[in-house]
Amino acid sequence: MEGWNVFLTAGISLLPIFELRGAIPFAYFNGASLPAAYVVSVAANALVGPLVYLFLSTFHLLFSRWRWYRSFFARTVDKARRDTEGKVKKFGYWGVLFFVAIPLPITGAYTGTLGAWILGLNRKRTCLAVAGGVVISGIIVSLVILFGIESLSIFLRRVQ
Repeated sequence: MEGWNVFLTAGISLLPIFELRGAIPFAYFNGASLPAAYVVSVAANALVGPLVYLFLSTFHLLFSRWRWYRSFFARTVDKARRDTEGKVKKFGYWGVLFFVAIPLPITGAYTGTLGAWILGLNRKRTCLAVAGGVVISGIIVSLVILFGIESLSIFLRRVQ
């Protein structure tokens, strides 16, 4: 994988909408091997958990100085924590891992980390669960690419 492709792939993997669902196909269809695309995309996307926690914690501390923010936070976030407490206790970090592992829109590392932060889950365990989900999601996306290309080539040979 060329240098520019590595940085572009890592950058795409860090984007909230695409994450590794977009980065692995991008790298692969631009000449990278599937294992190289997987490693770069997963490594970059696994960094999302700690970065989001740092960002959320920092801004939460800054904004909590304002009364309107404290009031908003208490009404919305604390209510969400209370409403979902039973489900969180039931599924915990496994729920975060499997949520992130599903390679669909809105089920990536950003949403998983944000949800865990809102629910007050432990930072280190959440980051590990998010990283585990990213690894599984990367495997699923890679298999879809691999089997999709194989199926397409079989189809094209039959058509000819």
